[in-house]
Amino acid sequence: MPSRFDLGPKPRLGYVDSLIDRAAAFRADKGAMERHADDPKSGYYVVGGELIVTRRHGEHGEPLFARADAEALGEPHERVFLGFCGGLAQFGLAIAADVAEALKARDDLLVTDLRSIAVQGLVDSVHLAPLAEAKALLLWHARHRFCSVCGSASRVADGGWRRDCPACGAQHFPRTDPCVIMLAVKGERCLLGRSPRFGAGMWSCLAGFVEPGESVEDAVRRETMEEAGVVCGQVAYFRSQPWPFPMSLMIGCHAEALTDSITMDESELDGARWFERGEVAAMLARRHPDGLYTPPPSAIAHHIIRAFVDGEAPGF
Repeated sequence: MPSRFDLGPKPRLGYVDSLIDRAAAFRADKGAMERHADDPKSGYYVVGGELIVTRRHGEHGEPLFARADAEALGEPHERVFLGFCGGLAQFGLAIAADVAEALKARDDLLVTDLRSIAVQGLVDSVHLAPLAEAKALLLWHARHRFCSVCGSASRVADGGWRRDCPACGAQHFPRTDPCVIMLAVKGERCLLGRSPRFGAGMWSCLAGFVEPGESVEDAVRRETMEEAGVVCGQVAYFRSQPWPFPMSLMIGCHAEALTDSITMDESELDGARWFERGEVAAMLARRHPDGLYTPPPSAIAHHIIRAFVDGEAPGF
């Protein structure tokens, strides 16, 4: 069904379409890894807790540093190999969160969180995917320094893509948490909710983590029922988005709503209600008379909702 609403060109989704070749087969070559790490042409993304360090440079910040410049910002806690881009190696480097916070005082640097960087377009969009990769991987290391089998301190291996326990021999690999994010649709209406964490006026898709032994479709139905009391039937995959807050994969879906009565889980939501297609179009365009709006284009929720407004979601 063609869209009745002029929302302009479709915006870019954040943290996707990475230009990096992760070169998994290269990770175990320690000698080559060190040579690339020392190469003055290699680039380093610097992460301090939730903060990303960039240099102020023209219209966009420049988040890539040479190794010496990156290490001069603060004592390195961890280094991970991200891959190759344009034939040059790129790495993620972790410094202490309080050190990154102190760097905010420097006029030549812009230090802020990755969400703000994406929403405000503070760096060229090509950097968003590797920044998401670096932030998620470095946080995994920060939270998994000890073996979950025997409790001994583990060691970094494979360029940062594994941790090995020298005591019991267990190997540990980075984990990504799958999370469904869905828009229940019934005719000309869709179901949106409000989290207590949202800014005033923002409404979005419902979302929740996939549980062990659960399919994506079952997770969509369960979460919609748990949060809003709405029964769903068919589920259609839309697209996915890495979400480094802290290390999730958002699996976007549209769902066929079989009921429309809402029973909201007040421990999860501040609000849940049905919206007509035209009202949602005004929210996407930031022209709603009551100031209601949807998440920014950097978030997959924006694109799931827009697909419904544009008539591109399944009709079920």
